[in-house]
Amino acid sequence: MLLSLLYVFLSGIALPVGGIQMQYLWRNQLGDVYSLGLGSAACLGAAAATMSGWCSLTVGSFVCTLVCTLVCFFVTLKVSTQNLITFGIIFGTFIGSLGTIVVTNAPTGDLLKQYYLWGAANFHLEGVTTGDIIFSLVLFGLGLAAAILSHRDLTRHFRGEIELPAWRKAVLLVMIMFLVTSAVSICGTIGFISLGVPNLSRIICKSTDIRKHYLLSGGMGIALLLITYLVVEYVNFGIYLPVSATMAIIALPLMAFLFVKRKPAAT
Repeated sequence: MLLSLLYVFLSGIALPVGGIQMQYLWRNQLGDVYSLGLGSAACLGAAAATMSGWCSLTVGSFVCTLVCTLVCFFVTLKVSTQNLITFGIIFGTFIGSLGTIVVTNAPTGDLLKQYYLWGAANFHLEGVTTGDIIFSLVLFGLGLAAAILSHRDLTRHFRGEIELPAWRKAVLLVMIMFLVTSAVSICGTIGFISLGVPNLSRIICKSTDIRKHYLLSGGMGIALLLITYLVVEYVNFGIYLPVSATMAIIALPLMAFLFVKRKPAAT
């Protein structure tokens, strides 16, 4: 119970903070932590680990996400932001296709179920070891520290006052990967929160100081995931409710607010 709540809070911070950093790096409200194929890579690694048993699901997810990030790291050094987004979409599709091949060749139904339950996101932490938890907490600490330390340059970059060099963007991308993977590798891929919550934060708070959005996005992310967790655990009508799908339903009013709001967020 306590570990589950720990990852509710950790995911509620990591995913929105990673999302707002991507939006500031790209100067684009469609920036998302999964846009460069990180989510697909996490699923591929988790699938490979689950089906083969060569390592824990958490380690497999991290290793594959790291490889994907390193590819994006070197691409970032060579292409413009706009082309990087296009590359990310294409690369994510490629990685997702590999994951589909691995999953459809699952040796047993039990392994297939185990993977899909992880992929739908949950806070049950089945099969998660003490080493996995320590590893994810280290990743979270490194990623959050990097986000805080880079706040000034990210804010100035977003405002157009400076242009971050390609190598700096690439390094920040790796740090964002650490932050996001700390949650995804344990709990599975959780949608909306890394895209919708940062956008909602920018609508509510017109400031371009990214520190304010760290606080606001993190607070809203924790609240949304906590509500989702309570619904999944205690108001589930006797059926299994995946976290990601349940949160999407709960977040529908927030999504409506995002689209109905007439004025765009300040840039």
